[in-house]
Amino acid sequence: MIIKNADEIKQVLENDGVIAFVTDTVWGLGCLPSSEKAVKKIYEIKKREPQKPLILMSDDIYHLLEYVKPIPKAGCQLIKKYFPGALTIVTQKSDKTPDYVTSSMPTVGIRVPDNEVFKEICASVHVLATTSANLSHQPSAKSYEQAVENMQGLVDLIIPDYGYLCKGLESTVVGILDDEVRIFRQGAVII
Repeated sequence: MIIKNADEIKQVLENDGVIAFVTDTVWGLGCLPSSEKAVKKIYEIKKREPQKPLILMSDDIYHLLEYVKPIPKAGCQLIKKYFPGALTIVTQKSDKTPDYVTSSMPTVGIRVPDNEVFKEICASVHVLATTSANLSHQPSAKSYEQAVENMQGLVDLIIPDYGYLCKGLESTVVGILDDEVRIFRQGAVII
């Protein structure tokens, strides 16, 4: 175990809390997708526009599958090639994904970061509703120090990176609609 306070993290999340954590790309904010109160808190913390959805992240694609409709073949091929990694796939959501996570859109972004600290955070809660750890329209946090600077006093817990640093470039975001791949944001993964 890398993380020293796994029980505290789980407790914070289960009590409608918001955490800041390292991923393989940039620092993130997250909460349980089942907590509407915590999701609202993320929007307030970031001063995020309500029409901008959060994405779902996990340590394993299998935990995310129940939140989406069957993923088209093109999406499955990308998952096999790039998960875990710096790729977010936007696909049709299932009934399990709350509208308050996706800004009432019919789709949701899913991602499996390649970072050991993040994997341990997810070990007990499996799935987090997430976004980057910064105020809207500000640069994403790329270090523990920047995450503290951006989020101290706003989130319930900032988890150290324990030396598992992020690379500092956001994930590539692609949409899989009707088995076609559309790039929404070019990031760390080149497709």
